Amino acid sequence: MRLSNNWIGFFASIFILTVPAACISNKQMTVGSTATLFEDISNSANKQSDLRVIREGMPAYLMLIDGMVEAVPNNARLLITAAQAYASFASAFIEDADTDYARVLFAKAKNYGLRALQIRGLKDPASRPFNEFESAVNRLGKGDVPYMFWTGTCWGSWIRLNLGSIAAVAELPRVEALIKRVLVLDEQFYYGGPHLFMGILFASRPQVAGGDLKKAHYHFKKALAFSQDVFLMTRVYFASHYARKTLDKELFTASLQRVLDTPADKVAQLTLLNTVAHHKAQELLAQADDFF
Repeated sequence: MRLSNNWIGFFASIFILTVPAACISNKQMTVGSTATLFEDISNSANKQSDLRVIREGMPAYLMLIDGMVEAVPNNARLLITAAQAYASFASAFIEDADTDYARVLFAKAKNYGLRALQIRGLKDPASRPFNEFESAVNRLGKGDVPYMFWTGTCWGSWIRLNLGSIAAVAELPRVEALIKRVLVLDEQFYYGGPHLFMGILFASRPQVAGGDLKKAHYHFKKALAFSQDVFLMTRVYFASHYARKTLDKELFTASLQRVLDTPADKVAQLTLLNTVAHHKAQELLAQADDFF
């Protein structure tokens, strides 16, 4: 399982069964309360450790959130929540088993994120000339950080699964521009998330395409410092992308063992993500002899 961003989802099927359909269809919920509702669901999901419950509840949640976006189409908070939901489902449960379907899910996540950015004032983010796009991104402020970061991660995941498309790869500089702006405005955002993104990017690229293991190490170390060993996926990615790329088996093994030695519920809000990190660490350790 791969995971690049926030988890959303628990209680979806219960919510559908207990909230009257009229509450959605007649749009009686306010814009603010709609977005807050899904954030509350996300907070509940993040405290869960049962991955099967989340896996089975997510499709119902995605249908629900699609309906809410249709009812309230111009709410940036709701749109970015929808983007996170689709990307999380694809990353955690679909990508390893069905790449084609994951592409569809990441495309939807990307499009929701781009719509959120447009509402925040970044017009035509995918189509305007790059120099205009970059200038507009550099005018965005700290209040736009969550929209830039989550859209960037969703967009980047979509590109990663479409590397055979020249058009898709050509969009990567736009993603980098978003994440670099987040680094300027709030490098600690989401446990050093922008540093983690850049670390993965520099470690994954071949050297001729801008890959740089020294830069990767710098960004991973910054991300690890900001994660403070409570957001365990950072150390998983450090092992899978940096230690593996540098052929450092000792670092690889030690990093993953440290993940397993850290309780998943060390911080309640990260229980679900850290449970995923535990599973991923176990999978990687089981493959260590194949990697080195």
